Amino acid sequence: MSFPRCALLWARLPASRRAGHRATVCSVLRAPVGPFPGPLGRAPALASSSASGGSKAPNTSLFVPLTVKPQGPSADGDVGAELTRPLDKNEVKKILDNFYKRKEIQKLGTDYGLDARLFHQAFISFRNYIMQSHSLDVDIHIVLNDICFSAAHVDDLFPFFLRHAKQIFPVLECKDDLRKISDLRIPPNWYPEARAIQRKIIFHSGPTNSGKTYHAIQKYLSAKSGVYCGPLKLLAHEIFEKTNTAGVPCDLVTGEERVTVELDGRQAAHVACTVEMCSVTTPYEVAVIDEIQMIRDPARGWAWTRALLGLCAEEVHLCGESAAIDLVTELLYTTGEEVEVKNYKRLTPISVLDHALESLDNLRPGDCIVCFSKNDIYSVSRQIEIRGLESAVIYGSLPPGTKLAQAKKFNDPNDPCKILVATDAIGMGLNLSIRRIIFYSLIKPTINEKGEKEIEPITTSQALQIAGRAGRFSSQFKEGEVTTMNYEDLSLLKEILNRPVDPIRAAGLHPTAEQIEMFAYHLPETTLSNLIDIFVDFSQVDGQYFVCNMDDFKFSAELIQHIPLSLRVRYVFCTAPINKKQPFVCSSLLQFARQYSRNEPLTFAWLRRYIKWPLLPPKNIKDLMDLEAVHDVLDLYLWLSYRFMDMFPDASLVRNLQKELDAIIQDGVHNITKLIKISETHKLLNLEGLPPGKQSCLSGTLKSQARRTRSTKSAGSKAAVPPDPHVGEISLASRLVQQGLLTPDMLKQLEKEWLTQQTEHSKERTESGVYSKGTRRKKKEPNSD
Repeated sequence: MSFPRCALLWARLPASRRAGHRATVCSVLRAPVGPFPGPLGRAPALASSSASGGSKAPNTSLFVPLTVKPQGPSADGDVGAELTRPLDKNEVKKILDNFYKRKEIQKLGTDYGLDARLFHQAFISFRNYIMQSHSLDVDIHIVLNDICFSAAHVDDLFPFFLRHAKQIFPVLECKDDLRKISDLRIPPNWYPEARAIQRKIIFHSGPTNSGKTYHAIQKYLSAKSGVYCGPLKLLAHEIFEKTNTAGVPCDLVTGEERVTVELDGRQAAHVACTVEMCSVTTPYEVAVIDEIQMIRDPARGWAWTRALLGLCAEEVHLCGESAAIDLVTELLYTTGEEVEVKNYKRLTPISVLDHALESLDNLRPGDCIVCFSKNDIYSVSRQIEIRGLESAVIYGSLPPGTKLAQAKKFNDPNDPCKILVATDAIGMGLNLSIRRIIFYSLIKPTINEKGEKEIEPITTSQALQIAGRAGRFSSQFKEGEVTTMNYEDLSLLKEILNRPVDPIRAAGLHPTAEQIEMFAYHLPETTLSNLIDIFVDFSQVDGQYFVCNMDDFKFSAELIQHIPLSLRVRYVFCTAPINKKQPFVCSSLLQFARQYSRNEPLTFAWLRRYIKWPLLPPKNIKDLMDLEAVHDVLDLYLWLSYRFMDMFPDASLVRNLQKELDAIIQDGVHNITKLIKISETHKLLNLEGLPPGKQSCLSGTLKSQARRTRSTKSAGSKAAVPPDPHVGEISLASRLVQQGLLTPDMLKQLEKEWLTQQTEHSKERTESGVYSKGTRRKKKEPNSD
């Protein structure tokens, strides 16, 4: 190659590369040199600064490698080959293998954040890039050529390897920046408006039914302006109605609803909202934060932390358990604010009975049976109906309107319904006239801070919250009673209720949309779900805080990852509250996001077609659950309509549609025992006993005993009698009698009916000569329970 051609190619190189390669090219004229001038493995100050900062080592398993495609033929030709010579691929492969095996290189990689896993992945990608590229950049081509001629050391490849590693793992390039963005220490500084005023903090501490919230609300009503922050839509609605009834104009703000009472559309001075929706920039005279102990909630605790530290109010009234006092005092010590504590005692007495219910035959008006699974709800409701009693039903997935209707039915002294079957959803938000709380089981599935499912006995805090619903001050029963369904559970219940409530140790935090956007700026090719994982891993928090579990957010992020959306829009869709156990709700989020990405507004007409409106009344339990899912989808539409008004334009029409659906669901729940019976008949609902250890309404006692044995042993208390290992050999009828779900008289009656039916079936088969299973079933058949 002529000197002018070489000079021309050299001139085409960027100035930085020319400067960097003069020494490399000239090395051909020099004797072979060592690997690196100076000590091998010395990382620059930037790499060592993060290590010296005291931050934890990142979890590199979260770093997902990007793909770097090999270079194709260049329009300028292979400049490196023209400057030196074409490379022998076999020689290059030997050089790369030697590079990989060198301990010094692996040690140097560790100094730059490449642990063994990342080093291996980066090398595989680097080798594929070198071997499969038609032409390489001039700088690396020249170095490889120099190594082939022993004019350079194999270690001279490290800068190029590191550059490639940072291309496939961009987090290596910006670790320090990411640590700064995800630094969640000193949260009070996030709220400058609140820090600009001296707030007065009053903590109203006491058990359920002690009047603590009442006193805080009186301050709220008498103030010139105020905000109430509640944990549930039902509570926000209740305060909204009470405030307006008291002649104080009050707006309502929840995730799915905005109600303005002023005729001209102006915001009222008072607002009742769910805690996630409170404004931390609007000034108020009085703020009330209800159920402050939920600051420890693994998923929602961040909302109470935000309200506590950020509400811009002259007086902030906190209502909740005494377990939160120490933590709240510590958190507000960092803001220079003192906490005044007002203690309250329960207004009506409550007692734990010395005897269990044992049989549903012993139910009395005003009883509430608390279950922790829908199957148990269905089973107990069916058994109550068999006994000729009527019951109301309340569980978490029911629409708020249906819950209120069931509560009203139970509370009405003129209604024949005197029994309530409910989950722990009754713990807050509903005023119920309950005389006796009966725990059907003490085992409840929960999700811990790591997102793992745990099946353990209920906590003291949960037991007190539920038990406290009995004998409320405003109800017709002035004394409350608490017991269990099974005698074996009674000692454990007393033990749980007598334990001191564990003090709350930490408050929840949550990354903001702005923080995630800054993360995405540095990692533009990373998925949102992976961004969240890396953020949580890099985050630093003070000892009084923890990062809330974000599994639901990540689930939604992965669900809509393939849909082209801007990061901010994607973030909003992922924060939409959905029940990921409902396939129709999940597919609806996906469909809504897809319509949004196409810039196609989701109109009322489109939504009616999508949910196949009009919907028929439920004929069985499955139909009822499907209607509940549709109600959740309408909730999702309304939630999104307040974030993207132009794309979800028909909120008012959808709200009216939701009210119609609520009425259909109410009718279904009113006839729930009929739906359960039909579902049993058509094998849509299995309420028969299952093998020990399976989730079943009728094996709940056996499951409870097994788990209680483990938990009470660890607590040092007297263990319950373990289940018989041969329990599977006992007949279903015997088990039902033992558990109090059947009486001996009922069992005899069932046996008589069964024998009568068998005789009739036998006659029919004899007369017809042909028996088709199920075609001659009598309309009224014996109950399988």
